[in-house]
Amino acid sequence: MLNSLVRQPGLAFTSARPGCTQLINFYRIEEGLTFVDLPGYGYARVTLEERARWKELIESYLLERRALALSFLLLDARRGWMDMDLELKAWLEFHNRRYQVIVTKVDKLKSNNQRKTGLEAVQKELADRQPLPFSAIDGRGVREIWQTISKIKNQQ
Repeated sequence: MLNSLVRQPGLAFTSARPGCTQLINFYRIEEGLTFVDLPGYGYARVTLEERARWKELIESYLLERRALALSFLLLDARRGWMDMDLELKAWLEFHNRRYQVIVTKVDKLKSNNQRKTGLEAVQKELADRQPLPFSAIDGRGVREIWQTISKIKNQQ
């Protein structure tokens, strides 16, 4: 997603294998705007101890970063909400952290009906928020994500 947003293929390493991001990676995009890639946890094939360490790392980062203006909670369109996603969502809400749900890989859902059903399933867990569909393949959602970022920056 980051590579698509900044139109710079290869800036952030990507892999078909979940769990490659194991540390916090910082990407300064412009003055006053830095993207931070945190370890993914969903389908990563790592030990429970490693998963627990990532959880601690993520929570520590999210709690201690006062300059953090917005978190993106990324959900795979093919899987929807996983227990860990719901746990992170609840954690962000409990700690009054601003977040936006991004439904990635919408291009993998071949029919309009599949996309609609997938987005509706995500929406059910979001009271007053709208998830943003995203595809790195066709660029869907890039403009809307930048609009969300601009809105947050203008409020600061």
